[in-house]
Amino acid sequence: MQFELTGTLKLKKDEQKVSDSFKKREFVVTDNSSNYPQHILFQLKQDKCRILDNFNPGDEVKVGFFISGREWQKDGTVKYFTSLDAWKIESVDKGSSSSHSQESSYATEAALPAAEEQDDLPF
Repeated sequence: MQFELTGTLKLKKDEQKVSDSFKKREFVVTDNSSNYPQHILFQLKQDKCRILDNFNPGDEVKVGFFISGREWQKDGTVKYFTSLDAWKIESVDKGSSSSHSQESSYATEAALPAAEEQDDLPF
């Protein structure tokens, strides 16, 4: 299932190389649609990391994303992690119907290298 969120880009982090075959980049979008602002952490993976290069903190954006969950077990303890995996970011021009879009097909994400699954890291 696919979701969308519109908000203000608050923070964009540098790309992280998690392993030889896996990289990610995190960013935070602030949702001001309720009485209390929500600062929501998203991640981009693999070739999608560069999508964020065209955006700056303060930009109004619409993020297309999927929710993914993962079970991680270490030393007999099981933990669960939830990630918001962005696949598309569009700029939202207030007062204009135009938008600048940077996106990539999510289908390539399904084919992440098997080596990632063997990592000791929870993400």
